[in-house]
Amino acid sequence: MALAEVPCYTIINSPDIEVPNEMQLKQDLEKGDTNVKIETLKKVIQLLLNGERLSGLIMTIIRFVLPVQNHTIKKLLLIFWEIVPKTSADGKLLQEMILVCDAYRKDLQHPNEFLRGSTLRFLCKLKEPELLEPLMPAIRACLEHRHSYVRRNAVLAIFTIYKNFDWLVPDGPELIANFLDTQQDLSCKRNAFLMLLHADQERALNYLASCIDQVNNFGDILQLVIVELIYKVCHANPTERSRFIRCIYNLLNSSSNAVRYEAAGTLITLSSAPTAIKAAAGCYIELIVKESDNNVKLIVLDRLIAMKENENMEKVMQDLVMDILRVLASPDIEVRRKTLALAMDLVSSRNIGEMVLVLKKEVSKTHNIEHEDTGKYRQLLVRTLHSCSIKFPDVAGNVIPVLVEFLSDTNELAAADVLIFIREAIQKFPQLRKLIIERLLESFLQIKSSKIHRAAVWILGEYVDSCDQIQEVIDVILQTLGEIPMVEAEQRRLTGETQEESEQIAANSTTSPSTNKVTSDGTYATQSAFSLAPVTKKEKRPPLRQYMMDGDFFIGAALSATLTKLALRYADLENDLHKQNRLTTQVMLIMSSILHLGKSGFASKIITNDDIDRIFICLRTLSEGTLEAVEVFKHYCRDALGKMLDAQHEEDERVLKEKQKSTAKVQPDDPVTFNQLSNGRDSLLGENVFESSLNQALAGTKHTNLSDVTSPNNKLNKVTQLTGFSDPVYAEAYVNVNQYDIVLDVLIVNQTNDTLQNCTLELATLGDLKLVERPHPVVLAPHDFCNIKANVKVSSTENGIIFGNIVYDTSTKTNVVVLNTIHIDIMDYIIPASCTDTEFRQMWQDFEWENKVTVNTTFTDLHEYLKHLLKSTNMKCLTPEKALSGQCGFMAANMYAKSIFGENALANLSIEKPVDNPDSKVTGHIRIRAKSQGMALSLGDKISSSQKQSVQAAA
Repeated sequence: MALAEVPCYTIINSPDIEVPNEMQLKQDLEKGDTNVKIETLKKVIQLLLNGERLSGLIMTIIRFVLPVQNHTIKKLLLIFWEIVPKTSADGKLLQEMILVCDAYRKDLQHPNEFLRGSTLRFLCKLKEPELLEPLMPAIRACLEHRHSYVRRNAVLAIFTIYKNFDWLVPDGPELIANFLDTQQDLSCKRNAFLMLLHADQERALNYLASCIDQVNNFGDILQLVIVELIYKVCHANPTERSRFIRCIYNLLNSSSNAVRYEAAGTLITLSSAPTAIKAAAGCYIELIVKESDNNVKLIVLDRLIAMKENENMEKVMQDLVMDILRVLASPDIEVRRKTLALAMDLVSSRNIGEMVLVLKKEVSKTHNIEHEDTGKYRQLLVRTLHSCSIKFPDVAGNVIPVLVEFLSDTNELAAADVLIFIREAIQKFPQLRKLIIERLLESFLQIKSSKIHRAAVWILGEYVDSCDQIQEVIDVILQTLGEIPMVEAEQRRLTGETQEESEQIAANSTTSPSTNKVTSDGTYATQSAFSLAPVTKKEKRPPLRQYMMDGDFFIGAALSATLTKLALRYADLENDLHKQNRLTTQVMLIMSSILHLGKSGFASKIITNDDIDRIFICLRTLSEGTLEAVEVFKHYCRDALGKMLDAQHEEDERVLKEKQKSTAKVQPDDPVTFNQLSNGRDSLLGENVFESSLNQALAGTKHTNLSDVTSPNNKLNKVTQLTGFSDPVYAEAYVNVNQYDIVLDVLIVNQTNDTLQNCTLELATLGDLKLVERPHPVVLAPHDFCNIKANVKVSSTENGIIFGNIVYDTSTKTNVVVLNTIHIDIMDYIIPASCTDTEFRQMWQDFEWENKVTVNTTFTDLHEYLKHLLKSTNMKCLTPEKALSGQCGFMAANMYAKSIFGENALANLSIEKPVDNPDSKVTGHIRIRAKSQGMALSLGDKISSSQKQSVQAAA
């Protein structure tokens, strides 16, 4: 309790100054002019804050500084009297303070309102009733001052004095209640009402009841206090809700956004009626739409998401989906992402049609707007429409035409998402296959990416099921391939280009069919144009041919597989043998033409052996008709897709169940509640949010159990010893990491019999750490101790080191104690995160820094090692549980995490162990990729150190 009652003083940062002589300070305060007195007084204040006593200066300041009427000196004196020790060693008030008290009584009666108000604010910080008692008449008189600045500070002074020493002003609540009735100034009314709220709630309620109809006309600062009062009263006595809930409803229409936010939160806490939930949610939505600050939008969106997680509120909020979608007008991608996720969770069969219409309009808006986040927003819209179609199959027919337009989008990720959706829709909804194939054929020529063309070709080859459509698909493919055979077409094109060039050369110079070249030895050589290697000019070709000319023959192999499927299916559907053979030979000509082009040298890269083998397999299947190969092309591909989609669906359901998994609402050892004996508070209202938020903000309010002490997050486990027990100065630091800040709370103990002068904690940092300010020097008495705090800013996720020493002066010499280094753990900044496989592959391709760590562990089980790795790195495993199940002696898994600074960290685990030797250790390696070198190296160091610890523990 003694520690809690120590007042918190105003801290003033100051540069390092030389400690002046006390006699010099006295002389400056006595004989200096006003400016000298101001500077000297500032030095005295800084010395007091640094731990100097300076008790001999109090009388000098009373005699020579206190009577000065300069406003700057008056303000400095308020700080000085706040921090100066006012009691003697035995705890009695110093005699000199009576003179100070008299001076401040005069200031409370000063005609200048600034001096009166400042003095009243200073009195709020005084903890000595002997000083306050003589000032009470002057303080009460300030309640009637003409200026509102004086009156509102007088209310605060009376409030603080009543809270600490109620016997000094026993009629405080009555005095303030009478004051409140006669006041017109907004800030005075707010301070007075705040005092009544805490000191005499009944009087505050009576005042509120008398003016409840005028609450809308009050200022926002008073309305906020009224909301708090209503909440507290209704929480303590639920029967009062009917009396004040109408007032809360009215405050939802306040002109202040802060009041509306608090009123909406209070309303849903006090009432679970559908009208209340609807009004509060509507208020939140209006705040998001009208507020320009993105941080405010995200905070209010989180409140809406929290409401959605309540079962009773979720049903009411389902009718507000269209209002929630208004938030999409915000340009911030994070706001849009949260909005779409919330709308997707709330949408029902009643309003899915309207939601799809809104999303289609949003899609059309993104076509003509080029913004850095437009591509990401399109991707979000595609995924949301995908989810809508899978969740509500009836709307898939309306969604597909809109999404197919994205196939020609320059953003490959959005187009890839569309094809993933189309592939799933065409498998799950047979009635939509005709529509999808028609739209896909229409957009086929406009596709701009090789990957998208590959996937589109696969879908067409798998699901086209009529002779006319097969012929149409082949015609479209021929259009995108150009003239067949391709090698002859390229040769003709090359010949045409050389003829044009020769004509231009003939026009410029008819006599020089050859050109002169200078060789390496300086002689001239003649080179004929016919001996030059053919160089094709970069010009527009059909898309599929252009891919292969650029060396991408994988599209040729995929195209061959599709054409093989089409030919085999055509043979089953068409009875005319002549037509069958004609289509098959046409298909085989295309494949052989691709092979010929790959080996001709016209393309920038030669076709790979894998692609050659795949195309040859397709040609042999068509020519020989081997039953097993034909079955693979006809059935197995589609079966594999079905199995993959089923596995994905099961995984999604498993993740959803884990999210929805909630603990039992009633535990076996909970007391039984009887309604007849209950006061009704527990069942009608939830926890007191004001009290719970206050408890979270204050440290040490939770009850400490034995399990809390042994937990890894306990404060004791974060204490680092900086010096040895035998050093003259012992030091230890508690390292508190809070987002972007590191706070070092350093305990310094003087273990000697000497007084340590200028005891200074000198710190330095290594890595992306920055010391905000240098700690001030202190004076330590024999066997005394003190706490010094130092702030360090963190700018990136790297392993940082803090090192330094303690310097102090004794009567004979200056001494230095070197401190142990403090290592900052990277795990304090890394949190698990999830992303799609496509995003993971894209980031893996983009990130340039890689760190490869060899697995060195005592673990003999692959799954146990994976769990250990996830725990020690705070990463999340993206590989589904089903893919990791079983024992085959090998495991590969992808992991992902993000730092609080927005940095991404990817990891790929490849480990193995012999199946026939259960005692063998896990071997393999971990590849880490990150955008910055520090992130990759720090994660690798963390993995290596955790492996060493596990090996040492086993030893």
